[in-house]
Amino acid sequence: MRRLRLLVPLILATPLARAEVVAASAAGFEVRDSAVVKAPPDRVYAGLLQIGRWWNPQHTWSGDAAHLSLDAKPGGCFCETLPDGGGVRHMTVSFVMPGKLLRLDGALGPLQGEGLAGSMTWSLAPADGGTTLTLDYKVGGYAARPLPEWAGAVDGVLAEQFQRLRRWIETGKPE
Repeated sequence: MRRLRLLVPLILATPLARAEVVAASAAGFEVRDSAVVKAPPDRVYAGLLQIGRWWNPQHTWSGDAAHLSLDAKPGGCFCETLPDGGGVRHMTVSFVMPGKLLRLDGALGPLQGEGLAGSMTWSLAPADGGTTLTLDYKVGGYAARPLPEWAGAVDGVLAEQFQRLRRWIETGKPE
């Protein structure tokens, strides 16, 4: 709980790269990022599933991205192991089309403690020079803090993860 209290102000105050806040209202928000990754769709999809290799460890509960896993099957878990047998289910896989689409449901990070639902879709399409990769995350429900205030911070965190994935696929290094 202490880590959550420290994490929320950090996320809301940290200026990070932004992709796009598509919409934000009292009911919810949508953020999106899209770019061409210089690799074929099957390689981009395989890289996406190796989430512990590219996700920023500062945006984990354990402080170690190697504790993350993503089981790409309906009902599969985007999970994190914690010390002493603990763990976190960040999101649940709801739709899988290998090499084309991966959808997860859930509220990430500090959003998890609010009354929110989220849908995250990773779409992949062949493009000249590689794959058009698009990340779309929609969140709605109730939160103590107005939802439009969350949109920019969530967009920044996800834009960072998106760029880390892109760099990791293209160069082998997420930084």
